[in-house]
Amino acid sequence: MSWASRVRSLRSGAERRFPVLAGLTERLVDGNLLDAGTRLAAQAFLASVPLLFAFAAFAPAAVRDQLRDSLRAMFGLTGASAAEFQRVLGGGAPDEVRETTGAIGALIALVSATSFSRAMARVCERAWGLPRARTRIAAWRWAAWLFFLLLVVFLQAPIRDGFGAGAWLGVPLFFVLATGVWLWTQHLLLAKRVAWLPLLPGALLGAAASTALGITAPLYMPTAFDRALSEYGSLGLVLTLLSWLIAVCGAVTFALTIGAVLAREPPLDRWFDPARHPGRAPASGAEPDGG
Repeated sequence: MSWASRVRSLRSGAERRFPVLAGLTERLVDGNLLDAGTRLAAQAFLASVPLLFAFAAFAPAAVRDQLRDSLRAMFGLTGASAAEFQRVLGGGAPDEVRETTGAIGALIALVSATSFSRAMARVCERAWGLPRARTRIAAWRWAAWLFFLLLVVFLQAPIRDGFGAGAWLGVPLFFVLATGVWLWTQHLLLAKRVAWLPLLPGALLGAAASTALGITAPLYMPTAFDRALSEYGSLGLVLTLLSWLIAVCGAVTFALTIGAVLAREPPLDRWFDPARHPGRAPASGAEPDGG
């Protein structure tokens, strides 16, 4: 028997004994997950930059300070990179910034940022093989999810510090919060077409990925930011941030997709299979997927 035939035989035997492997292999190979994660990261970046400037222009000083502290906690910002974020959020000339940005510009930034919500919704829908929800059903969900995510980012500093207790509480608190975020994200953006319980495996995997990346980011991001800033200027910060977003969004995309497969395949299907749990929205709540 040739080496290739032996590998195929081993794979077939493993898939017969563990059917979940067949489902995972099919979704990971055919689902274009890396492309989906990259598109999600691009939309996240395009949403975060205008929102950051809108915050700098219109938010009160206390809000800007809290956001700056949270960004420092997320990335471990020090030195030149911390000074660069301070320059953006410091609001040294708020009147001039407001004139440049304008209320209409800030509103447009908020509306355009929902493209990130729509991309996240498509990730969830592809993970569960569902058609795209109708705009009249999904539109308010896009805005609600975006504002909730902004709130989570805004509170990163106290959460990671365990509200003053330290990392021993901050890390498990971060994991629990991340589990809730990804559980609610799927339930909201899927327009209640999948019950809560089947969404739990994906939420736990998403939380594990988010926690791992969240803990390690302060260890390597400060050096990456400072090196990129010294070599490429502000453009270096942009490229570094985009690279980090690609890693996070790619990990979340894989986590939610794998979670959806695990929930519907043995041995977890007896507890999590959506067919065993009521809670799907009516079929009229969706329209054919346009790609």
